[in-house]
Amino acid sequence: MPPAGLAADTAPITRIVTDLLGADLLGLYLYGSAVTSGLQYDSDLDFLAVTATALDGALRSRLAERLLRQSGRWPRTGEARPVELTVVARDAVVPWRFPPRGEFVYGEWMRAEFERGAVDPPAPDPDLAILLGMVRDSSVALAGPPAARLLDPVPPEDLVRAITESLPALLAGVDGDERNTILTLARMWITAETGAVVSKTEAAQRLAARVPPAHAALLGRARDGYLGAAVDDWAGHRAEVAAFVRYAAAGITAAADADREQH
Repeated sequence: MPPAGLAADTAPITRIVTDLLGADLLGLYLYGSAVTSGLQYDSDLDFLAVTATALDGALRSRLAERLLRQSGRWPRTGEARPVELTVVARDAVVPWRFPPRGEFVYGEWMRAEFERGAVDPPAPDPDLAILLGMVRDSSVALAGPPAARLLDPVPPEDLVRAITESLPALLAGVDGDERNTILTLARMWITAETGAVVSKTEAAQRLAARVPPAHAALLGRARDGYLGAAVDDWAGHRAEVAAFVRYAAAGITAAADADREQH
């Protein structure tokens, strides 16, 4: 069952997924802040579906069409929350191997592509290692058994490998996505050091306690914007953001190198 107060938000996505995937659906899971740190105003609703077989192109297109109508836009302007749905075929991730392959991803950052009818084919995705680890460790089953019964554990070294392989794409998209980039870098750094995936707000708080004051202030600004406690405006902070991004990327790389030496 979804957390209290979220049944109305999760029910439409559950219907879409169960209607379109039918008997091929092995499990549907709600994860992320909805079941860990608590949803904020701008938070997505994060879902993972596990299927028995791969999806064909027509089914991926139907999923995109239905989700376009249901998902709220980002930045959020109305009642509907933005939705992120990832679909994996079980035999592509069990037994575990790196990189895992995704069948389908829907997210509001892809809305323009989906509206043009462009749906990416299945592809290996290192970042899926982090996502699958999160789902296995902390999720709510909306259909099927608990995730730990369907998914293999993700080795800590593959979590770190996923972080390093995902880092270049994150760094390339800083402009216009400053808050999310800062918080994601904080979470990557904590995971690279500890092997644990924590919430963005917890990662920012833990990192702010030990970094130089200017970087701590930027982390606090990003956290407060995410929580809705401050105006989320990054105009005039380009130099501070760039400095933190360089600093964090170096810290993540050093932590990943140390992890590789241990393994």
